[in-house]
Amino acid sequence: MENKRSVTIRDVARRAGVSIATVSRYINKTAPVSKEVGESIQSSMKELDFIPNSAARKLATNQYSTLGLLLSDIKGDFFSVLVSEIEKDARAAGFDLLISISRDDTVTTGTNAFSIGPQNTDGMIIFADCASDNDLKYYFFNRYPVVLVCRTAPLEINIPSVGVENLQATKAIMRHLIEVHQRRKIVFLRGLPTHEDSMVREIGYKSVLAEKNIPFNPSLVYPGNFDRDSAFESVKNLLKKNTDFDAIFACDDEAAIGAMAALTDAGVDIPGQVSVVGFDDQTIAPFLNPSLTTIHAPFAEVGRKAVDILIKQINHQAVDSLTVIPSELVIRHSCGC
Repeated sequence: MENKRSVTIRDVARRAGVSIATVSRYINKTAPVSKEVGESIQSSMKELDFIPNSAARKLATNQYSTLGLLLSDIKGDFFSVLVSEIEKDARAAGFDLLISISRDDTVTTGTNAFSIGPQNTDGMIIFADCASDNDLKYYFFNRYPVVLVCRTAPLEINIPSVGVENLQATKAIMRHLIEVHQRRKIVFLRGLPTHEDSMVREIGYKSVLAEKNIPFNPSLVYPGNFDRDSAFESVKNLLKKNTDFDAIFACDDEAAIGAMAALTDAGVDIPGQVSVVGFDDQTIAPFLNPSLTTIHAPFAEVGRKAVDILIKQINHQAVDSLTVIPSELVIRHSCGC
């Protein structure tokens, strides 16, 4: 096999017995070629281990046929569902997908320092707070298509966003705890402090307390950080301080799982002594003991919609600035039902 780095389009053309222009047309889809010729070119590319250069494709078509996805993480059920749906829908539309994981030291000041962006993709889906406001302004003013997931854009720029409904769903699960199970000392395990979903869910939590004439107690708000370990430690601290509480509303199912583990370790009966509810409806939620009452957040649909909106932008079509997909209360046994 020839060395991958030395193989060129000329080598592929020679192996397939066609012109360089024909190989270029096949790779870049700028003009049709016959089925037989296409199969010959594809076979030659495979034999030579030839990978078309995205920069060359960009020169020929003014498109990379590639979408970018910027995430904070790829672990866990939530990201698995989101990434799987985005990849599937991108591929069905004829696009490859490049994924980059944002770290604290890669947050830029508008200089486009990410490994994916206008230099190698036609547009990008950005999750939550993975990019700064300055990054978003850079993309917007340079006419680079972007869709935000679980975050809205700064007021001065118009970047479309897609997310799940948080406020009414939170109110529904809080009212269920209070009205059906008479819980009044409800711990809130908040998510990450800069995450919009977390902030809106906290607003919903406080709103229902006020609606039910239950005084807000800041000592019942602890970090969950969308993380099992963080939630586990927070609930351990609550128990160590002998804090009086009868329910836990975790900002996501990961935190709910950590909270349930801490309560179980301490011999606290769920839901007899403490109700626990979450948000997301991970695939494991029905199989926990007790099964987890939560909010079904349709993130597969979020992924589908994000791809659809991004491709419409790439094709210069009009899109809605905000898409909110309804969430739904799923009652199981951890609340007391």
